[in-house]
Amino acid sequence: MITGAHILLYSQNSEADRAFFRDILQLRSVDAGGGWLIFKLPPAEAALHPDDGELKPGQHQLPTQFYLMCDNLPSLIKSFEAKKVSFTPIAQERWGTRTTIKLPSGGEIGLYQPSHPTALNL
Repeated sequence: MITGAHILLYSQNSEADRAFFRDILQLRSVDAGGGWLIFKLPPAEAALHPDDGELKPGQHQLPTQFYLMCDNLPSLIKSFEAKKVSFTPIAQERWGTRTTIKLPSGGEIGLYQPSHPTALNL
């Protein structure tokens, strides 16, 4: 029986990004030892997209992208901007409204408000 999923995010400054996940995103965590935090994530879902053989900017081989989901993107952006978080411009996609959160390390994670049905409450 599968009991969960563990996602690895690689960072050029993991300490700063851990602090961001803890203090800005306010995700709860456990210390696996020596300050190595493992964060509880909100409910998640996975989608497998076809690969046309050409990687687009920001895409990688599996796992490819990490997006946090929200139900009110403008409101969430406003609350994070008050904490000095920066974002890429908002874009409207077929599947929802998206932006990218700039992490302290220089890395980025996606953030979107889906317009498609989600599997979160199955």
